[in-house]
Amino acid sequence: MGTLMSTTSPQALQPDLHSDAEHKLRVELAACYRVFAMLGWTELIYNHITVRLPGPERHFLINPFGLHYSEVTAANLVKIDLDGHIVGESRWPVNPAGFTLHAAIHRGIPDAHCVMHTHTTAGCAVACSEAGLSPDNFYAAQLHGSVAYHEFEGVTVHADEGPRVVKSIGCANAVILRNHGLLSWGQSIPHAFAYLWTLQRACEIQVAGAALGATMPISEEVQRKSRADALQFDPGRGAGEDVFAALIRQVDRIDPSYRY
Repeated sequence: MGTLMSTTSPQALQPDLHSDAEHKLRVELAACYRVFAMLGWTELIYNHITVRLPGPERHFLINPFGLHYSEVTAANLVKIDLDGHIVGESRWPVNPAGFTLHAAIHRGIPDAHCVMHTHTTAGCAVACSEAGLSPDNFYAAQLHGSVAYHEFEGVTVHADEGPRVVKSIGCANAVILRNHGLLSWGQSIPHAFAYLWTLQRACEIQVAGAALGATMPISEEVQRKSRADALQFDPGRGAGEDVFAALIRQVDRIDPSYRY
């Protein structure tokens, strides 16, 4: 997939003039990378959060490969097309293995404007569990009917896996990649974040609870009610925007350099 050679500088080329909409998304996505860093959802320089830019070109923003999430800024985010080719200029390459998975979801699910993928310890632990996510805690119950599974096929560098990933996901916004990690998609960055945060918390509690032995089950009826009452997933009710905005304010107090 198309990449450019990197340099030793941690700063990417200042992008050309962007539309107001693109600039806003650049700042929001860069903030999201810093939020992930703040929460400890990082894996060295690996994993990705991608967002689709408005317009008919089907262009996307992705992190520059080689930078830690705490180094990502609005300016050094890389614009790519659906084949992972860099659009314009960047001093940093993109990771083909990362975008292969994201491209399949962006291509195959029309509302998947943002895709997030993590390898957190709790997420990977549940992904490696034969039973998968257990619907016996507050957060897992809110995801009732919203979790999909995709079987492990190895490192995600082969485009032919894409249609199978999309088929596995169906209409579920929260995804457990078996033996691999967690993934979410949404109509916006906050929307995808709301699903991933809830899935991550469900996994954390499941892993912690396993040390205590048997857990208290939650009835199917209460699970369905919990999902219906989980308003943070409803785009008509903000879809996580208030929570995400609060986290951005925390990042701003730590280091607002992501904005530039």
